[in-house]
Amino acid sequence: MDKTFDYSAAFSRNIGWVTHEEQQILRHKRVAIGGMGGVGGSHLIVLARLGIGKFNIADLDEFDIPNFNRQYGAALSTLGQPKVEVMERVIRDINPELEIKAFKNGVSMENLDDFLDGVDIYVDSLDIFSIDIRRAVFARCYERGIPTITAAPMGMGTAFVVFMPGRMSFEEYFCLEGLSLEDQVIRFVIGLSPTVMQRQYLVDRSSVNFLKKKVPSTVMGIELAAGAACSNVLKILLGRGEVIAAPYGLHFDAYRNQLKKTWRPWGNRNPLQRYMFWRVKRLLREVRD
Repeated sequence: MDKTFDYSAAFSRNIGWVTHEEQQILRHKRVAIGGMGGVGGSHLIVLARLGIGKFNIADLDEFDIPNFNRQYGAALSTLGQPKVEVMERVIRDINPELEIKAFKNGVSMENLDDFLDGVDIYVDSLDIFSIDIRRAVFARCYERGIPTITAAPMGMGTAFVVFMPGRMSFEEYFCLEGLSLEDQVIRFVIGLSPTVMQRQYLVDRSSVNFLKKKVPSTVMGIELAAGAACSNVLKILLGRGEVIAAPYGLHFDAYRNQLKKTWRPWGNRNPLQRYMFWRVKRLLREVRD
C-alpha cells in the first residue's frame, strides 16, 4: 500500500456531495474552534475529514478520566496530556498538509485577535461555564464580520444557533448583560434550546448543578452536535443552501424522535423565554432545596 499522502485521493469520497472545485475551496478555508474537549474535538475531526485545510484551535486543559464518556481525544494513552496537542496530532495524522495555529493556553482577551486572524468561520465549543470569554469571542467575530455557530449536546440530541454578519448578534439573542454566572448559563441553555425537549427524560435532576459547574452529557449528543454544526459550516463556507440564523434555531432530539425549528424574536427577551427562564430556575432551586 502506498502511504504517500494525496489530498485529492484522501477526500475523494466527498465528491458528489461537493464538487471538485468546492473541495478545493474547503482546502483553503480557515476554521477557528475554541475548545478541544466535548464538542470541540468532534467538530475538529469532522471538519478535518471534510478536507478543511487550515485551523486555529485552542484549549488550556488536559485530558482526564471524566472526559472518557464523550471527548474524542480522551483515552488511557492521553491522560494528563494537553487536549490541544493530542487533537493536533490526531488531525495531522489525517491530513499532514494541514496548517494549524495551536493556542495551548486557550482563548483569552490577550490572544483573541490572533486567534481570529484570517478565520473564515468560528465554531464555538468553549466550556458551557466559560461565559465571559465566549461573549468576547462572539462580539469580536461580529465586529470583524466572521460567521459563528454554537451547537450544544442537549441530552441525546443537539440544538444550534447560527449568527451571521449584519444580522442578530449573540448578545442581542442571549441577553446576558448584568446577570450572575448561573443566570447567564441558564439563559445560554434556554436560548440554544428554547423548547428544552431534553428535560423530558432527565432521570436525575440532581446531576444538573450550575453553581457547582456540573452538568450530565452523552456522546450521542456530542456527535449529533458535530454533524449539525459542521453541515452548516460547509453551507456557509461554500455559500450553498439556506442557513437558519438567529433568532431562528434548530433542535433535534434523537431520543424523542423530534425536530423543532424555533423562532424567538427579541431572543431571551421574548415572553416565552422569560417564562422558561423562571421555570428552569425554579426547578433548579427545588433540586438544591
